[in-house]
Amino acid sequence: MVTDKPRKPVHLAAHFPGVNNTTVWSDPESGSQIDFASFEHLARTAERGLFDFFFLAEGLRLREHRGRIHDLDVVGRPDTFTVLNALAGVTEKLGLAGTINSTYNEPFELAKQFASLDHLSGGRAAWNVVTSSDAFTGENFRRGGYLEHGERYHRAAETVEVTRALWDSWAADALVVDRQAGVFARDIPQIRHRGAQFDITARFVLPPSPQGHPVLLQAGDSEDGREFGAATADAIFTGHGTLEDGQRFYADLKGRLAKYGRTPDELKIFPAATFVLGDTEAEAQERARHIRLQQVGPQTAIAFLEQVWGRDLSGYDPDGPLPDVEPVDDVNITRGRVRHAKDPRAVAESWRARAEAEGLSIRELIIEVTARQQFVGTPAAVAERIDAYVQSDAADGFILVPHLTPHGLDEFVDRVVPELQERGSFRTEYAGTTLRDHLGLRHPHRRTTAHEGAEAS
Repeated sequence: MVTDKPRKPVHLAAHFPGVNNTTVWSDPESGSQIDFASFEHLARTAERGLFDFFFLAEGLRLREHRGRIHDLDVVGRPDTFTVLNALAGVTEKLGLAGTINSTYNEPFELAKQFASLDHLSGGRAAWNVVTSSDAFTGENFRRGGYLEHGERYHRAAETVEVTRALWDSWAADALVVDRQAGVFARDIPQIRHRGAQFDITARFVLPPSPQGHPVLLQAGDSEDGREFGAATADAIFTGHGTLEDGQRFYADLKGRLAKYGRTPDELKIFPAATFVLGDTEAEAQERARHIRLQQVGPQTAIAFLEQVWGRDLSGYDPDGPLPDVEPVDDVNITRGRVRHAKDPRAVAESWRARAEAEGLSIRELIIEVTARQQFVGTPAAVAERIDAYVQSDAADGFILVPHLTPHGLDEFVDRVVPELQERGSFRTEYAGTTLRDHLGLRHPHRRTTAHEGAEAS
């Protein structure tokens, strides 16, 4: 079909694999989750592949399952800011995105930490704004407790508001450094904020970075999360994987922007995706099957099932049928990052129906319901599918989650990136130096006038 619609560029980011149901830490080829060499290798590979940014997820507490540390959470990953600032010194163009919680951190500290990373990297920093609503995580912090689901987004919105006010408080020409006149900087305005969460009077300590201020990412699929993302984010990290789901999510988020005075090109949407390559389709499918069996072993399958059933199911055969007993309301069988927030009985009913219709065992079912969007096939076929998602408005790009640390991205960069470039959908060199340049985002508006000397209600 002939169309005059211009070809959209494909955006790509690299997710450093964490210890979860995607990462196969037991594979002999898997490397350290702690050594800086692992982070450096993945980041350098992503930059060699001309990716937009490197992405670090973060958990604030190790998940517990039936009173014990969940095997998939034993990682010991170093602090996000420490890793990203170190990576700024061994990369030149690659964006550096860190996941930092807005529920348990203060705006001034966040503003300073991310602005520091932005300066040290030459304008390549990004903040993935996340929230936390469970009391288990809250026990790690002075306040303890937790915020209700809706309230946590109110706090996140106010956190971002104050952080941005601090970032934008310096005028573009405030840093003078006039040695002859003895003037280092012009007067820095005082930020006065009074709100439900914060009462702050401050002068920020750093001028704007080359990209103005860090790029803001957000991940949240609830109604509150979507509104928060539409109002504040530069990019959205989503789990909507199928083409149809991706198109619905894409249209919904982009459709919310106008009410905030924003245009569709001011927000990029990045689903998470895995990939498996082969010289033939059959080889790729066989490799994908082997990886999924590694990712969901017998013990892991039962643990995921127990998250829904809320009871000890260790007596059941992972290769047998689903339990005939009903779920119970034991919310504490898994504490921390619980995967299933829906009504457990409804989830159990839908899983039973699917297992019966498709003849699936417990382990086979869990493999199916926990799978991320996968691109499986030859390099040319994977490139074609990725491009199709972007051109059909199901995504602006993808955050790729390799299953191995740290070499899991190498094959994609070597074999798929050239295919995307051949299609004319992916850059052949970086066009700029900042993350906003890579993402095609304009320099953020200054808000100095709006905040200078003002009090927020």
